[in-house]
Amino acid sequence: MSYLSKWFNKNKTPQSAPIPGTSQVANSEGGFVFAVDDWTRLDRFLILGSEGGSFYATEQKLTRENAEGVLRCLAVDGRRVVDRIVEISEAGRAPKNEPALFALALAAKLGDVDTRRAAFAALPRVARIGTHLFHFAEHVKALGGWGRGTMRAFARWYTEMEASRLALQAVKYQSRDGWSHRDLLRKAHPVAKDDRQQAIFHWMTKGWNSVGEVPHPDQVLAMIWAFERAKSLREEKDVDLLCGLIRDHRLPHECVPTEMKRHPEVWEALLPEMGLTAMLRNLGKMTEVGLLGTLSDAERLVVSRLEEAGALRAARVHPLQLLVALRTYAQGHGEKGKLTWTPRQRIVDALDGAFYQAFEAVTPTNARTLLALDVSGSMAGGLIAGLPGITPRVGSAAMALVTAAVERHHAFVAFTNGPYRSMYSARGFGSGISALAISPRSRLDDVVKAVSDLPFGGTDCALPMLWAAENKVPVDIFCVYTDSETWAGDIHPVQALRQYRAKMGIGAKLVVIGMVSNGFSIADPQDGGMLDVVGFDTSTPSIIADFATRSWPVG
Repeated sequence: MSYLSKWFNKNKTPQSAPIPGTSQVANSEGGFVFAVDDWTRLDRFLILGSEGGSFYATEQKLTRENAEGVLRCLAVDGRRVVDRIVEISEAGRAPKNEPALFALALAAKLGDVDTRRAAFAALPRVARIGTHLFHFAEHVKALGGWGRGTMRAFARWYTEMEASRLALQAVKYQSRDGWSHRDLLRKAHPVAKDDRQQAIFHWMTKGWNSVGEVPHPDQVLAMIWAFERAKSLREEKDVDLLCGLIRDHRLPHECVPTEMKRHPEVWEALLPEMGLTAMLRNLGKMTEVGLLGTLSDAERLVVSRLEEAGALRAARVHPLQLLVALRTYAQGHGEKGKLTWTPRQRIVDALDGAFYQAFEAVTPTNARTLLALDVSGSMAGGLIAGLPGITPRVGSAAMALVTAAVERHHAFVAFTNGPYRSMYSARGFGSGISALAISPRSRLDDVVKAVSDLPFGGTDCALPMLWAAENKVPVDIFCVYTDSETWAGDIHPVQALRQYRAKMGIGAKLVVIGMVSNGFSIADPQDGGMLDVVGFDTSTPSIIADFATRSWPVG
């Protein structure tokens, strides 16, 4: 090939140069890719966040880039941004609600008048618990402080809440980010709607002068009375009394003194009313104190709750939270602290099954699916949503298993170190494709470990298509799980896909599952057979299935 056409060739262009005639941009490693639009990046940010940064971008840089993208969307259509924030937050599609709260604060403080009104009106739908409200208050403080609209929005959050739920918020979520209910009430000046609400406000701001041994006659206010009584119970002789308070007044575990959490009887009293998220976080502790023993009623209850797909979705338990719980519980110790336990296999199995159930139901398409995992060095840096141990590399393996669980005709490959042609082999980062001997019947934690141990090479996202063409593998849809930091190949992924289509006579599609909230994609937005979606969105597997069955003009 002439050196002229080598560097200016629309059919085969090194990834270190843009494809002629396209609007490709440089990614963080110097390869050229397509920029996603601001609305796609908004979705990535709301679902994946920027906590912990990525391999190439610090948390500060990634957050600033995403915030600027949110502001550009607000300038175009602020109401659409607010609606999208609410949709993703309410549906539980993100592993953490923090990005949604931050984006809502941007809309509330920096949007136009109509956008600000919509954002404040949406506050109770996004900030559903006290902790969310404290996070939102801190964002508001950083973005311009308190005005009349802000004060009214916070006041409505309190006054429009049903009394029993308000009492629960008062005792369960007392402070976070340097804010407490006392601080917010003194800033917002809400006017109570009735005597019961006024009593709750009074307790949150000033406390009660005394708490006797007889419960408050009002059933709602009796929860606050029970919390005040529970605070003073710290001796072994008080266990029965504390358990009675928990059962009679449905006290959450946040109301229990730390000293009393060493008693299995206390956890036994808490478990029937414990929220699913709290249950996941405390599986290790309940095992350590001996509550979740062999054939115990408590273990049976935990397993049955993890098997209820409807309950998982209703409680907005995100698959990533289940993946963290599985990894942590199975290893027998936490990421911090000295707590250790011997994992119960029934619970490990139940967590594994719950991970798949937490995604939206997917109808099999019978499409021939190649699941290609980017396990390169950049995928091992940073954490998805800042969650411990969940790097993009780990997350990609877990996400791929969800599609594999419903699609019979699938195969796994991974980008690894190897002898495949690469313009950067001289650096010691040869590229290769390795077939992976894994299946949905494999243990999720075993699959994650296997992927984590793979040798990585230079990132070349064209390799799945090149490998399939070379080995005459019939593929209807390529699913590439990546951060789009591809750079090492001598042909772009989109060019490799078009060559594959021509060689195999198959109108193959490409789905790029973005595992980092950056602004890059290897999918050509002008090609109807390519799609960019967000990794660890609970709807992603069903979106992939829908795209697999959708017809499009080839050519």
